[in-house]
Order: sequence, then structure tokens, then C-alpha cells
Amino acid sequence: MGIQEAKSLQQDKKILRSLVTSLLEIAEDPKNNTDKIEAWKKHIRLQGERPMVFVFPDGAWAELLPEDSLKCTHPAARNVERELRRRLIRHRYIRDDVPITANVEVPKAITNTMWGIAPKTERVAGRGAYHMVSIIDKPSDWKQLSAPVVTHDEKRSKADYDFISDAVGDLTLVELVGRKNFSFHLMHWYCDYRGLDNMLYDLYEEPEMIHSVMRFFTDGMKSMLRQYEEQNLISLNNDRTFHYTGGVGYTDLLPQPDYDPNKVRLCDVWGAAEAQEFSEVSPEMHEEFVLKYERELLEPFGLNGYGCCDDLSAKLDNVLKIRNLRRVAVCPWADIAKFTPILQKNYIMTWKPQPMPLAYDTFDEQGVRRELEQGLTKANGGVIELVLRDTHTCKNEPERFGKWVEIARRAIDTRWN
Repeated sequence: MGIQEAKSLQQDKKILRSLVTSLLEIAEDPKNNTDKIEAWKKHIRLQGERPMVFVFPDGAWAELLPEDSLKCTHPAARNVERELRRRLIRHRYIRDDVPITANVEVPKAITNTMWGIAPKTERVAGRGAYHMVSIIDKPSDWKQLSAPVVTHDEKRSKADYDFISDAVGDLTLVELVGRKNFSFHLMHWYCDYRGLDNMLYDLYEEPEMIHSVMRFFTDGMKSMLRQYEEQNLISLNNDRTFHYTGGVGYTDLLPQPDYDPNKVRLCDVWGAAEAQEFSEVSPEMHEEFVLKYERELLEPFGLNGYGCCDDLSAKLDNVLKIRNLRRVAVCPWADIAKFTPILQKNYIMTWKPQPMPLAYDTFDEQGVRRELEQGLTKANGGVIELVLRDTHTCKNEPERFGKWVEIARRAIDTRWN
């Protein structure tokens, strides 16, 4: 190791120590940590006293924490730095119900080949929308894809863990973690390779091709999950891990009573699935072409969530057949009043209000207030969490997130029984 590289690594350690020290001060306050964790646990037990509020900036992270603002050079240190700075930003600007912790996770060096070939897209400039370019012209073209192969570079994992532990292990808990996010996007993958428009035509013109590909993706995911289990690469996600359908994973319902900390199983963790590309597809086709395959994949998980940016109000009968279902997404254009009497207090309604007001030139506080108050009124009688997502810009005004949270809490105070 050269002198310059050694100096750079020492500087990385100083940066991480400073960030952890700042977080420790914040995490010592129960209001920022233990109180919020307990509130999430009650909420996921369906026993919460009031709705939870969760903000995930998504694309707006590029404004809150530009990649070129990170100072560490070591890849593992840079990943940790990004996460720690995000927590500090959350505490400073957002102040939602996500606990602020100071523990550090070092991801295992896991490689997943997924389907073996990259999709093609056409993008506009910047962080905008993109078009999926079909690389599948006929059924036999799907043979280009291959089932996922999972490998683990144990040497690199140990090196990363040792480096981070040496940097901050005396200040806080450092854990080497495996796969923590388990969400399945069968129809998204189909559209990645075939295109969204083609997929809609295929429902009528090539139904057997869709079934064949769904079976391929389902079996491929089952194989992938077996590989994670066999290689002991699964870690618990009953913590601050973002759960795809909605909020974070804090729960005392997981892991299972017979849990072995040395061998985490799928029944010990959260899973999730969605098929938002089927937003305008009938409940019958939703069940036939994707949901029945998704239920297979979600079967072994301890708790599950379902849905994303599609209105599920007419599809709940089949969605509720998912084993261990706990969260059901309510997208911005769905009518919550159609969910509350069906889900009642047996499931969490993961409501995603419109993120657009944060992207306007002027933050529309009145519009946010009206939407939240109306939604909470319709949700009374159920269990709900307010999830602000898909905020791809805040117009470089991070305080807008905190204002949204303040409005949400005032709406809860006035409209929640």
C-alpha cells in the first residue's frame, strides 16, 4: 500500500467516525429511536394508536445528497458514508417516524446475474422517464435469458467488514449483512425485455407466451431464493430496512419463535410483490397472468406486502389470498374509501399521497392539507400509514419534506379518531 492510499484510508475512517459520533448523539434521545421503534412494532401488530408517517425521497436524494458530495474513497466506506449522511439529513430536514440509529451495516459482496442480459432503454436527458426497447420479437427470443446465479465473495466481505469495524467498531455496532430486500416484479421484468405496449397486446395475442415467461421468472426466483438460503446470505429485515410496499420493517412478529441466528430463513423475513404495469388490466387477467405466480413466491415469507402505483380496489379479493399478507398499497389515484371496509383493521393500508406538490415551483401546502385530511377521513376504521414516495425533486428545497410531515401530523391530529 502506498503512502497516499494509506492517508486516504485514514481520512475515510475519520469521516465515518465523525458521522457515527453525530448520529450517536441523536440516537440517544428515545424520541428519535426507541419510541419510534416501539410505535412501528405496535403499528405492524395492527395495534397502533395513530397512523405512521414515512418519507422516502427517491430521486430527490440526488438533490439532498449529490453523489459528488461524498468524501470517502474506499468503496465500502463510501457506501456507509452515504447511508449515515442520509440519516443525518432525515433528522435535520424530514423528521418523520423513521428511527434514527447509529448502527452500521456492511453488505456482503454478493453478485446476482439475474436474467443474464441487460434490458435496453431510451432515456431523455437527466433523471426523467425512459422508454423500454423490446429485444423480444418472438417467443424463442426469451431463450436469451438465463436463471439467476448467486455468488458470494467471502474474502471481499471480510475485508470490507474488517475495514469498517476498525474505523467505527469501538463506537457502534457493525454488522455484516446479506440480502435484506425481497421484492418481486415479474411483470416489470417482462416489460423490461418485451416493452409495455407489447405486453398489453400479448395478453390477447400471445397469452401462452406470457404464461411461459411468468413460469420462467417464478422458477428463476425460487432458484435464487434457494441459493440465498443455501449460502446463508439472508439477513433479518425486521428493522429500518425499507419494505417495498410501504414503510420500514420494524416488527416483533419476526423472526419466528424457532429462529436460528446462524441460519435466517425466508419465514423469518418480509417479502413483497407488485404488478403496477397491470394498472388498467382487469382483476381476472391480473389473477391469471401474474398474481397467482406472485403468491407462489410470497408463500414462504413470514410477512408480506403487495402493490405499488396501481389501484387495487377492484382486485382485493385475490390479493387477500396472499399468505401472511400485512401491507396493501393504496396508490395516489385510488379511493381509500373502497379499501377501508374490506381491509378494516386486519391489514395495513399503505397510502401513498400525491408527491407532485413537492415538485411545484411553489410548495402547495393547502393542496397537501386537503388531500391528507380527506384521505384520513376515508381511512377511519382501518389501519393506515402515510408514505411519501416518488419525489424525484424537491426543487432543491429539502425543508419541503419537513413541511409535508408537519402537515401530515396536523391532519392526523384533527382527522383521526
